[in-house]
Amino acid sequence: MLSEPQMAGPSTALMRKAYARWAPVYDVVYDKLTEPAARAAVEAAAEHGPRILEAGVGTGLALGYYPTSSFVCGVDLSEDMLKRARAKVRRRNLSHVKGLQVMDVCHLGYADASFDAVVAQFLITLVPDPEAAMSEFLRVVRPGGGIVLANHFGQSDGPVARVEEIVAPLCTKIGWSSDFKATRIEAWARRNGVEVLGLKPTFPGGFFKILRMRKPG
Repeated sequence: MLSEPQMAGPSTALMRKAYARWAPVYDVVYDKLTEPAARAAVEAAAEHGPRILEAGVGTGLALGYYPTSSFVCGVDLSEDMLKRARAKVRRRNLSHVKGLQVMDVCHLGYADASFDAVVAQFLITLVPDPEAAMSEFLRVVRPGGGIVLANHFGQSDGPVARVEEIVAPLCTKIGWSSDFKATRIEAWARRNGVEVLGLKPTFPGGFFKILRMRKPG
């Protein structure tokens, strides 16, 4: 999911309320803006195998991008978002989508090594504990499987980084995270022995990036 109104240290209850307000207009606001990055993330995840978990599936904007041979499960904190995702699955006959469930990405209800890949699009900067979410992604991915993030990541240094840090409080109020850096996730990866495969810019103008990782085999 992308760009929900946030408050400092949001609880899951507050986040659910925010998602409920956004659900009716979410597709209109974000569909075309996020499509190139979402397609790139799905393609990267599918390279690891057919069994894919989409964490923070939201209204299901990306569900139609998966290969029809996939076995896709999606989870989200918001039932309001998932109602719209389920309607898309029925309307478009997306038979590769096998389940959509309400679930906290920091406490996934799946067994270890259940998936070939986990993909999280525009999510990791919004969860209260990104490292806990990443550790759950790692747990449910098989050895050698992939974790793929699509997100805006702030610049690591230089004048742009300083501007992003200055405007971060304003961005937070409108639902963006301008200063969350990929280096934070890369540091988590090093601590957990996860291989970082690359960070690739995508539309619009490199604002969104695809961060690819692989679990040790």
